Amino acid sequence: MERTGPPARFTGVVAAFAAALLAAGGLTAVAPPAAAADTDLARNGGFESGLDGWSCTGGSGAVVSTPAHSGTSVLKATPAGADNAKCSQQVAVQPDSAYTLSAWVQGSYVRLGADGTGTTDVSTWTQSSADWKQLTTTFRTGPSTTRVTVYTHGWFGTPAYHADDLTLIGPGGAPAELPAAPTGLRAGTATASSVDLSWTGSSGATGYNVYRGDTKVLSVTGTSATVTGLAASTAYSFQVAATNSAGESARSAAVAATTTAGGGSGGEGGLPAHALVGYLHSSFANGSGYTRMADVPDSWDVIDLAFGEPTSVTSGDIRFSLCPVAECPNVESEAEFKAAIKAKQAAGKKVLISIGGQNGQVQLSTTAARDTFVSSVSKIIDEYGLDGLDIDFEGHSLSLNTGDTDFRNPTTPVVVNLISAVKSLKAKYGDKFVLTMAPETFFVQLGHQYYGSGPWGGQDPRAGAYLPVIHALRDDLTLLHVQDYNSGSIMGLDNQYHSMGGADFHIAMTDMLLTGFPVAGDQTKVFPALRPDQVAIGLPASTQAGNGHTSPAEVTKALNCLTKKTDCGSYATHGTWPALRGLMTWSINWDRFNNGEFSKNFDAYFGS
Repeated sequence: MERTGPPARFTGVVAAFAAALLAAGGLTAVAPPAAAADTDLARNGGFESGLDGWSCTGGSGAVVSTPAHSGTSVLKATPAGADNAKCSQQVAVQPDSAYTLSAWVQGSYVRLGADGTGTTDVSTWTQSSADWKQLTTTFRTGPSTTRVTVYTHGWFGTPAYHADDLTLIGPGGAPAELPAAPTGLRAGTATASSVDLSWTGSSGATGYNVYRGDTKVLSVTGTSATVTGLAASTAYSFQVAATNSAGESARSAAVAATTTAGGGSGGEGGLPAHALVGYLHSSFANGSGYTRMADVPDSWDVIDLAFGEPTSVTSGDIRFSLCPVAECPNVESEAEFKAAIKAKQAAGKKVLISIGGQNGQVQLSTTAARDTFVSSVSKIIDEYGLDGLDIDFEGHSLSLNTGDTDFRNPTTPVVVNLISAVKSLKAKYGDKFVLTMAPETFFVQLGHQYYGSGPWGGQDPRAGAYLPVIHALRDDLTLLHVQDYNSGSIMGLDNQYHSMGGADFHIAMTDMLLTGFPVAGDQTKVFPALRPDQVAIGLPASTQAGNGHTSPAEVTKALNCLTKKTDCGSYATHGTWPALRGLMTWSINWDRFNNGEFSKNFDAYFGS
């Protein structure tokens, strides 16, 4: 959130991965002559049947008609972020036998290989090939190997590559058979938004698909899963099917489960079903003018006092005071301000202290800073009789240390200490404590592509750095309202980039929060969905308030898509969420300056 005008602060991610990492690849091998009994074992190696038999990571693969090496179809696979566009299939083979793997490729840093050989896994690659080039390698299977995985992939940050006419020549193994349907499906712990499932595995299965009703919601390799993003107090039916290279089994017997009524200890904070959240410039003035607390319109359900700021970046000592008279001639007295807060609370409104903002960098790098944060924030809450805390850490407040790669188990002190501090505040004030967060897209949705400095370094360590905080506090979190403004283009779950300013951006960014997403493209590290009542969309109230202003008509389209699945445009959401909590804006002051355009549109839409 900004005190003044809207300079774009999206710094982007440095994604320059050294080409030297590719140097481990081998040179093209000379293929030995095939034995008479050998056959081509690759399924649909010419891609004439689309992607039948193939699986491409992150939806990166597509079959196109040109430039085919032969026939009428060719694979086009596009690396994106941390996804190298790997397309693979499992093939049945004979133990202790020789095989020749070959494919024609086009593009930069295209690799062909085989895994699970039981001996030495092999690969070969080409650095750059504008024309078709044949890659070939050989391997021998181990004494008990019956299946291998053959694959092609590109490299991070490079354009799409093409592959065609992939063959695996050698003696065929026993054809794969469909696994039996899993048995023993049972429901475990249920919360307001999730259900734990487990089942007995099927012989020959390499994975399992989990269905909610007729919708496939998860694919896993183990025999348990947690289905998230569910509505509270709702009955669901689940089934599981086993998969391998031959396809998918019949589904298991269905199991029923009902989510609980509560929403975790964070609860809903006493908010209305649809809430309007706004920041009030209380400690400073800018071009929008100062607004007294008593003059805040009744439309606003949550009022965030902007801002509590630290005495120094690493002190953890947060201070808040009203705007000086010299800067804000119409500022009320402390007594009037406190009385107005009580009046708002008596009318059912929530008033929070927001910590941070554009200028308030907070780094809790030590436990001493953590403890000072807790005591100083508590003092502000008690002094003004506030309902809770909004975390608006921006800039360099949060970043991840090198090697901190799992959002579920963070190790970076500024992250670990912030989580601990907020949990202490929650424990002190109890279930009625309102906890909200206002991160930028750089710190949340960008984590789908990049997380911290990355496995090889070189990335911006702030990328996705809010994810471990949100995840650790999700049961205490009342509301997350990501700032869908002052943002660069962000990749959505459709693997397309979305730009701010229209309904599409808000639809794609919010769908990610309500669906969940792999972090840094890693399917084993999925950020679980939040409940819809925990999510609001953050927007600027006027063109002066921030880059990415969205017209009321486009805001309405976004709400229609997310809550009714209408007006969605080209983006296909992964659900419909009528319980979406509402909207947040920077700011109440800028909305008043703009004749209440933002709040009036909210009131008209939700019938306030």
